[in-house]
Amino acid sequence: MSSFARWSWVSSGLLACGRADAPVEDTDVGTSGIVVDASDASGRAVDDGTTAADDDGDDDGPRPTKYDVGSPTGTLDCSDGEVTTAFSIIWIANSPEGTVSKIDTGSAVELARYRTGPDGPDPSRTAVNLAGDVAVSNRRGSITKIAGTLAGCIDADGDGEIRTSSGADDVLDWGADECVLWHASTSFDASIAGSTGGPRATAWTGGTLDLDTCAVTGVDLWVSWRNQPESSATIRKISGVDGTTLGEAVIEDWPDNWGHGPYGGAADAAGDLWALGTSGSMFRVDGDDFSVERWDNAVSHVMYGIALDAAGDPWVAGYDGKLWNFDRTTAAWVDKGGTDGGPSRLRGLAVDAEGHAWVAGNGPCGLMRYDTLADELVDGHIELPGCATPVGVSVDADGMIWVVDRDAERAYRVDPDDYAVTTVEGLVQPYTYSDMTGAGLGLVVNPPG
Repeated sequence: MSSFARWSWVSSGLLACGRADAPVEDTDVGTSGIVVDASDASGRAVDDGTTAADDDGDDDGPRPTKYDVGSPTGTLDCSDGEVTTAFSIIWIANSPEGTVSKIDTGSAVELARYRTGPDGPDPSRTAVNLAGDVAVSNRRGSITKIAGTLAGCIDADGDGEIRTSSGADDVLDWGADECVLWHASTSFDASIAGSTGGPRATAWTGGTLDLDTCAVTGVDLWVSWRNQPESSATIRKISGVDGTTLGEAVIEDWPDNWGHGPYGGAADAAGDLWALGTSGSMFRVDGDDFSVERWDNAVSHVMYGIALDAAGDPWVAGYDGKLWNFDRTTAAWVDKGGTDGGPSRLRGLAVDAEGHAWVAGNGPCGLMRYDTLADELVDGHIELPGCATPVGVSVDADGMIWVVDRDAERAYRVDPDDYAVTTVEGLVQPYTYSDMTGAGLGLVVNPPG
């Protein structure tokens, strides 16, 4: 094995309004804006270090972070030049409740539930980094980071214990849970037009790892929103350590898409953000100089889900029932067709290690499977018992497919071999469409082979 262990799919995480043909999110939750600032999390920085050294002792500079991930109770281990962590978690937002659920993907048991902000924050997107920590974007204008393991939590009151949630029914008051690492406000104003244009597209970068210290650096977070009522959008990169701003791009001619800003997004291996506008536009924001490239789809104007494959090419699910691939080499949109009698509306999607795109569908509800390597539809309609409105899709540690269903208030775990289903109940109108396990980031940072 190389000095960095490959991501082995042992860990593991897509987007919303008013018009009949527009995505619907039920976004108007809560009555006030965000008042907590990232500075109240000072002292909670957990990432440190700058360079990595190989076995010959020479400083070779930063290296990509690569992890193997196991059960949900261990810690990061850099012994023998290999890297392992211990978690296999999916994070699902309970939007109207203002909480996020931490679920063990192996046992399908909810381990904890956390508040994501004060005053009805309206959480939606959850993004997981390669160390297992989650960032939750709240539609009313804030982002919250929560530790993925107990070792990453902070004993804020110095009593020698970590005060944190122990299950779905044990939700601590805002500010009391010591696994909530920081909470950063944005410049988004929810007092104008509610939370329609609030933070949506959210994605971590891979970062770099120092094998000597086991410290991870450069794990930054992309988040974006519409500057309502203006026709512009802000795409900001913030520090994963404390939520402070590192840089941003403002897109002045943001396309009209029912009041939304960037709806979904994913970071590639270079740390650049690929962001989607639901009106059918793709944007790439450079992670270093924040320059922006844009490509409009002249055919389809209602797009929803986005994920990157192992090569870093975006796949997009259309709200008109079509699957699209954006070829970065030719800068062309490629129509991959519909579901062949399956759902008429496609929503969130994820690409697994075998190159299969799994897409949530509505009308009728179900799941679509497309082989991106063979370039063929495998199954246009996989049934999900009792489903109502599947929204987001993710891949877990064992290659199982997870589907979040808002109106059925449950999550489905689907075996890709025989489509056997396990459900997790007790969620509250969950609307999570993003890289909620970290598998999407792991795929592009450490592609198979």
